Amino acid sequence: MARAATPAAPRALRLLGAALLLLLLVPAGRRAAGAPVVAELRCQCLQTLQGIHLKNIQNVKVTPSGPHCAQTEVIATLKDGQEVCLNPEAPMVKRIINKMLNK
Repeated sequence: MARAATPAAPRALRLLGAALLLLLLVPAGRRAAGAPVVAELRCQCLQTLQGIHLKNIQNVKVTPSGPHCAQTEVIATLKDGQEVCLNPEAPMVKRIINKMLNK
């Protein structure tokens, strides 16, 4: 009878270890799920365009300057899905932003 109990003991210890590991990982996963995710910690726009025709633009995203990047970034999503960076100081880009905000 002692032989039958011996194989069950390591199995019980493995199950106990797995259960404890699972209990440790569940709270860490919950904490990570609620934390904000930062996509980039650097500027996304290395080159900018001075303007683009308004009819080609689907969406415009303006990212203010911050710890990730010293300048304001304007990223336009075109109707074909391509993303382009626009110069936020260009007069045409300022008009595009105003028109998109007024929509």
